[in-house]
Amino acid sequence: MQIHAISLDLDDTLWPIAPIVQRAEQRLHDWLLTHCPTVAAAYPIALMRELRDRIALENPHLAHDFTAQRKLSLTTALTPHGFGEDTVEAAFEAFYAARNEVDLYADARPALERLAARVPLIGLSNGNADLGRIGLRHLFVDCVTARDFGRAKPAPEIFHEACRRVGVEPPFVLHVGDDPLLDVHGARGAGLPSAWLNRDGRDWSDAPRPDIEFRTLTELADWL
Repeated sequence: MQIHAISLDLDDTLWPIAPIVQRAEQRLHDWLLTHCPTVAAAYPIALMRELRDRIALENPHLAHDFTAQRKLSLTTALTPHGFGEDTVEAAFEAFYAARNEVDLYADARPALERLAARVPLIGLSNGNADLGRIGLRHLFVDCVTARDFGRAKPAPEIFHEACRRVGVEPPFVLHVGDDPLLDVHGARGAGLPSAWLNRDGRDWSDAPRPDIEFRTLTELADWL
């Protein structure tokens, strides 16, 4: 297998996403308590989460754009209480700043540094993380997000966009990610070889299997 570039999923590949979202939800609620207490009372964390989920279901055209979903849910919550767009943006910033305070997996940064020294890396994510805020942007030549591109994994077009930006044909771009459908099958459908990052030692229950399977990014760096 000849690998000339690597595309990398972000959430649950470089950091666990669940605790980040929980912290961001708490940060948003704390901000609302200070600046919009009536909204905080009407939408405690659990109800704000339900609102966001409902907004996502009612707006399938925003399925690729978590930022738009979050801002629309905040608009829905804030507007009846007399708050306008500036407050929506400030509330979102409170959430988004916490969303980018990630706790990297211990192997992530050292492995990324080793990988980036060998081949170009490009981020490929359905999420809305900001590699610049996180402090990893210098290790990537670019980052393709579903929000900016307009399509989400497993659509082959977003994989092809990553290949275009890195200047390498799909058969020579290894895609690495944790999700069997979005990452492994998505990459295969787009003509990229796939590496399944299986940190939890799950069983692969589908066919065909990923081209390569690793438990850590360190193993991937060793392999490369």
